[in-house]
Amino acid sequence: MRQQQAGMTQPRQPTVAEQRARAAALKAQQERFAAESAAFEKKRKTRKRLLIGGGVTVGVVALVAIWYAAASPKNVTAQCTDSNNVIVDDDYCDESYYRSHGGYSSGGFIYIGGSSYRYNYGGTGAVGQKVTGGSYTIPKGANVTTKSGTSVQRGGFGISSGSSSSGG
Repeated sequence: MRQQQAGMTQPRQPTVAEQRARAAALKAQQERFAAESAAFEKKRKTRKRLLIGGGVTVGVVALVAIWYAAASPKNVTAQCTDSNNVIVDDDYCDESYYRSHGGYSSGGFIYIGGSSYRYNYGGTGAVGQKVTGGSYTIPKGANVTTKSGTSVQRGGFGISSGSSSSGG
């Protein structure tokens, strides 16, 4: 048969090899489509989880910020500590005491005869024990007093030159 006439000539049946090749191509196309669908679904789930995780993170940070603002103490007790973080008598951090003993203060520390002292704000413990907790940075907006009743109204880091006694 050299010519085909439209509507009259019947196409021949594909050979077994052609049928197998078409089936293999169809199967490969379906597998490729399934893999692309699975990859798209995985990417969508990951994106959704990241968005949810980001929202949760922002919520937790906001909650911690609110809790911190509400929990920040209005009245804070300052304790004088030495260079080993051991609580010492409040006199060592008192301006009139360290000046009368030849000491000076610089950068939040008080130096008396080769030893250094500074206030710990909000820590706990007794004289002679290591301070537990607290911070060496004065809390903003807090009324800071020592156990002996001295008011420590200073701004910034640690200690500067100025304290006033408020009874006690």
